[in-house]
Amino acid sequence: MSPSRPIVRLKPKADAQALRHGFPWVYADDVVFDRRTRALAPGTLAQLQDADRAPLATVAFHPTSRISVRMLDADPDVEIGFAWLQERVARALAHREAVFKTPFYRLIHAEADGLPGVVVDRFGDVLAVQANAAWAEVHLNTLTDVLVETTGCQTLYKNSGGRVRVQEGLDDKSQLLKGTLEAPIPVTMNAATYFADLIGGQKTGLFYDQRPNHAFVAKLSHNARLLDLFCHVGGFGLAALAAGAQSVLAVDSSAPALALAAEGAAHIGQAEKYRTYKSDAFDAMSTLAAAGERFDIVVADPPAFAPSKSTLTQGLRAYERVARLAAPLVAPGGVLVLCSCSHAADLNKFRAACIRGIGRAGRAGPLFYTGFAGPDHPVHPQLSESAYLKVLAFRCP
Repeated sequence: MSPSRPIVRLKPKADAQALRHGFPWVYADDVVFDRRTRALAPGTLAQLQDADRAPLATVAFHPTSRISVRMLDADPDVEIGFAWLQERVARALAHREAVFKTPFYRLIHAEADGLPGVVVDRFGDVLAVQANAAWAEVHLNTLTDVLVETTGCQTLYKNSGGRVRVQEGLDDKSQLLKGTLEAPIPVTMNAATYFADLIGGQKTGLFYDQRPNHAFVAKLSHNARLLDLFCHVGGFGLAALAAGAQSVLAVDSSAPALALAAEGAAHIGQAEKYRTYKSDAFDAMSTLAAAGERFDIVVADPPAFAPSKSTLTQGLRAYERVARLAAPLVAPGGVLVLCSCSHAADLNKFRAACIRGIGRAGRAGPLFYTGFAGPDHPVHPQLSESAYLKVLAFRCP
């Protein structure tokens, strides 16, 4: 029998059936707020009831967040502690170990792994942890113990950057939770080596989600000249080099990221084929086009231009602009690869924006590949936001 918990109740208009079928959130507009619920601390564990006072689930409650309720367990009386967390982490670990031969992957992918707001990336014996929901911050010490016991990893680094933590009212103080961490970590993927800077890099230092799309582009890259826009620490370019690309020009606005990318090229003995160009990618595309540069493969993997519905229109215009500026840089018969990690821009909207941009550039050609995130980034079947990554490849005559 679990300890008694505060009650959070749905308004009559709320869709309790969707929650019973697995939808993981309740927005503030669907929750009954009174003096008692408003006084609850962010991240409080509560029992969710429908409008008729029937228990629905054990949830994490936040009185001021737009997402007031995050579903934790369909059992309204379950105890949320070490054993509960360990079962979730062990299940996630078993899935990754079944898919990957080496311990380099996203271990926990938030709601899709039953741990709302929790993201954990694994780099061998090091874990990069993001606690992006108040309940996860409250239980971070227990989660740390669970991760150590379940994975055997002895170094854990908490990354507290990002828009989501701000929305949850959480601080932005990153810190080492356990162990020691100094140099960037080498990660082998698709026969290339990437260097992940967990402390100074973006998010958790490396984006595992593009792994299958890197592999796809690598298959096309033998003897190819490739332009890698928004390359971060090597992105598509290093995978292409490992597959025999003739040359890679890597563009990013971050000098530290480009330095790590160049280190990756040198690590696989391909430094002479890898050039870096520190620039805003939009400026770089205009400059390269004016100089008459052409490439067999052009890849653009920008940051999220549409991270929310309020930014969707502006974001789609930005994706269209990327396509318009990138298309002229593709040599006749070459390939243009366009990516979006914006969950607010669904596949249809993103694809339409790309096609408009390509058309405005006076180019046309078939779409022959549509890619998504890898299997260590599972999609929650009731949460479209978790299917955020889209990758499109066009052949340009």
